[in-house]
Amino acid sequence: MTSPKMSTLPREPHEDSRMQSFWMPGNYERTVRRTDQSFHACKDIMACFNERAKVEKHYAQQLSEWSSKWKAIADARPLYGSLMRAWQCFFSSAERLSILHSSISQSLVTEEGDRVKSWQKETFPKKIFCGFRETYKNETEFARAQKPWAKRLGKLEKARGAYHKACRKEQIAIDRETQAKENTELSPEKLKKIQDAREKAREEKDKVREKYEKVLEDVTSYAPRYMEEMEAIFDQSQEEERRRISFLKQAFLSIHRHLDVTNNESVKIVYSELHHTLMSVSETDDLRWWKNNHGPGMPTDWPTIEEWVPPVKMPKNKKREKKGKKDKPVMIGGVKVRALYNYVGEESDELSFKAGEVFLKVEEEDDQGWCRGMLDGGMDGFYPANYVEVVVQ
Repeated sequence: MTSPKMSTLPREPHEDSRMQSFWMPGNYERTVRRTDQSFHACKDIMACFNERAKVEKHYAQQLSEWSSKWKAIADARPLYGSLMRAWQCFFSSAERLSILHSSISQSLVTEEGDRVKSWQKETFPKKIFCGFRETYKNETEFARAQKPWAKRLGKLEKARGAYHKACRKEQIAIDRETQAKENTELSPEKLKKIQDAREKAREEKDKVREKYEKVLEDVTSYAPRYMEEMEAIFDQSQEEERRRISFLKQAFLSIHRHLDVTNNESVKIVYSELHHTLMSVSETDDLRWWKNNHGPGMPTDWPTIEEWVPPVKMPKNKKREKKGKKDKPVMIGGVKVRALYNYVGEESDELSFKAGEVFLKVEEEDDQGWCRGMLDGGMDGFYPANYVEVVVQ
């Protein structure tokens, strides 16, 4: 008869999938190796973003070179007004973006790179001659927890093999008995011998099956303890990995914050100002500027009668000598005179005035053609006598 205990066992999974299970001996190695893999992944991440930092730096240099080259070309071109300002704004914007991308490059290396490198050193401590401390610890604890289970599985596999061998022997005996019954020429003694052999095979099979069931019962009763110990070690490994994932997530978000120029206020300002400058291009203003600076709007002096202006009589060195004399006749109260021409004093002791301006003559003309006068504001000085006329009262 078939044992109820054996008949209620679940169907065994496919051999390949069963052997790949975490619970099978040695398969915890995938979890153990995860520490080493995480370490190397961390190194790859640092190398990846160090290379991205070089890309940002190179882009910053290209922006700056492009801006310098075309700014010089644009300055030499005949554009003007708001259109020229719009073109030049592209270059100033590029310079500001160059500074931004240069700072991104530096941040990726000095901030993120150094932070990940420091974290990696703290997270993956090594044990002398044994690789990473976490790897050694997990390997040792998994092996210790699985050793009793592996031993029981070995016994179960041996019992299973013995049971299946006994089943094959019984089947051979059954087949021989069937053939013997169909053979009418076989003597009853030989038939009885074959039937006894078949019965003996059945009894042996039942005996081996009973042993197989006892071994399986031992394995089944030990399974909860085995699972508890393995899961406890696995959970510790999971917690270590959770902290690594959490840190790298924050590192990725920080890198994203540096790289996401769409939310950078400086970039927004650069492109906002550039857009404002472009929208400020005015055909009307530019055409007016050209008309007033290069066209008919330019100021000009149309031909008119130019009055003759008498030259100043004396050389400067003689004037200074004359001014230094003290015997010049002084006029009490002064005489009002009106300027006939504009005159701009060339030295600090000379007056400046415009045609039509009235002021006082306070000293008579000297023999070199200079008088001393006083303006309404109280300033006094010398002026050429032939540039004024006496105001008739």
